[in-house]
Amino acid sequence: MTTICKEIADYITLVRSGDYPACRQQFQLCELVERIFDDEDLIVKEEQLADYLRYQKYFPFDLFPWEIFCFALHNCVYRKDGSLRFPILVIYVGRGAGKNGYLAFEDFCLLTKTNGVPQYHIDIFAMSEDQAKQSFTDVWNILDDNEAKMKRHFHWTKELITCTDTGSEFQFRTSNHKTKDGGRPGKVDFDEYHAYENYKLITVATTGLGKKRHPRQTITTTDGDVRGGPLDDLLDSCEAILSGETPDNGYLPFICRLDEDEEVDEECMWHKANPSLRYLPDLMQQLRLEYAQYKLNPFANTAFMTKRMNRPPKQPEGAIAPTDQIKATNQPIREELLIGKPCVAGVDYMLTTDFLGAGLLYRVAGRDYWITHTWVCRESPDLKRVKAPLDLWEERGLLTFVDTPQISPALPAVWLAAEAAKRKSTILRIGIDSFRYDLLKNALLEINFSADKEYGNVSLLRGSDEMRHVPLITAGFTDQTLIWGDNPLMRWAANNSKLIVNKQGNYIYGKIEPKSRKTDPFKAFVMAECVSDILDPYDNGTASLPDDVGGVFTY
Repeated sequence: MTTICKEIADYITLVRSGDYPACRQQFQLCELVERIFDDEDLIVKEEQLADYLRYQKYFPFDLFPWEIFCFALHNCVYRKDGSLRFPILVIYVGRGAGKNGYLAFEDFCLLTKTNGVPQYHIDIFAMSEDQAKQSFTDVWNILDDNEAKMKRHFHWTKELITCTDTGSEFQFRTSNHKTKDGGRPGKVDFDEYHAYENYKLITVATTGLGKKRHPRQTITTTDGDVRGGPLDDLLDSCEAILSGETPDNGYLPFICRLDEDEEVDEECMWHKANPSLRYLPDLMQQLRLEYAQYKLNPFANTAFMTKRMNRPPKQPEGAIAPTDQIKATNQPIREELLIGKPCVAGVDYMLTTDFLGAGLLYRVAGRDYWITHTWVCRESPDLKRVKAPLDLWEERGLLTFVDTPQISPALPAVWLAAEAAKRKSTILRIGIDSFRYDLLKNALLEINFSADKEYGNVSLLRGSDEMRHVPLITAGFTDQTLIWGDNPLMRWAANNSKLIVNKQGNYIYGKIEPKSRKTDPFKAFVMAECVSDILDPYDNGTASLPDDVGGVFTY
């Protein structure tokens, strides 16, 4: 049995005090630490801890209680044989908690003689250089701000910090894992672990550990958008440790998040995800602003739950927009604003024996006007399952039934050209799914559109293009800048669509039910939005078309 030092005990008392809510993993961690101290003969180097904490005078902040708790366990608790009891620290907290400040303080301390290990090199890894440099830069600034004193003990450049007393070096690394072999670090940091998609960099970075006494790892992260990667594996392991299912094996899992998604609506529960929040009133105010945007449209503001609350979307699908926002597309299409304006087009279909949607997209004064038509094959085997007033929509001119075995590719091509000519418009680009282009290729060539490099006015779109534009389309629903006119067919297709989270954590559009709830008209709109950036110079006045240009491009 080992006595728990005051700095560790104080945080355990704080968690259990109930002054601020703590998540269940925090209570489990307190129990785990107490159990380990009860069962094992450990050494707590309190003098070393006190010496470390005195370095706070050089930093523009003091450590929060949770940071002192993690620091003490990670750096000052040893087994009887002199090895570290908790060599691997995992800090999983909401954005804004101060992860990089903690890393900077810890790494500064371990460079010094207080650590007691010479040439204790520290490498900090991240997937981007800016992220990898953040804590390094914090330490650099501390040295530079205290130059008169620090220059006797340190030498520093923008790439390398060296403690001349110990020979220990501190540097940042990035994702080019092929250049990281052969190192002899004492400590490896992984910042924003959620961004790692595989173990290549992690494996190479850690293979050098063990050549110096007291090898350590510190992993800091919020949650993120990569699913099925190293972070998910790490969290599974941490949860198994905290629940007692598996031994800790030297891991110290400091996990902070909401226990349930519904807790996001109770401001006091936000402290569960961010143990620093009680000390940071400006951060609390920022979270309130972000929460308001999240409630307005959760699908456009998933980062609030994912990164602030550490509760990424568990459901893989959801409505593309609230019902009232889809209804808000029912605004008059002011044809007079479209005359002579450039546009882009979108085409979508799964099979030419089913539904096919096409349309023209105009951007005028920041509003997107969508002129569309749909073709329906009467011989479609799914037609009897569609519970929609297709005959009524045909009477209104929103769709055309095709009595032939399949929809001729010429129909959408001719319609696009005619609608553009009617408004004396130039179609700047057509967006179409890359897997659907071949069937329409010849028909589009008839109206002078091709994906060939010679012409370059047809964009063959993939899922990655759609991912980039989902937030923009969602913002259009939220801001009510998408104008479809009174088009119940489009609203029906939109309501048949859903947002899906793919394996990489990105949103794409899918179908709620492929047989009876068709989405082709909406997906044609998405295809047009994916090429709509070309319209921006014309809408903001930085580009103009010749006065005599109308219809489509002619070569």
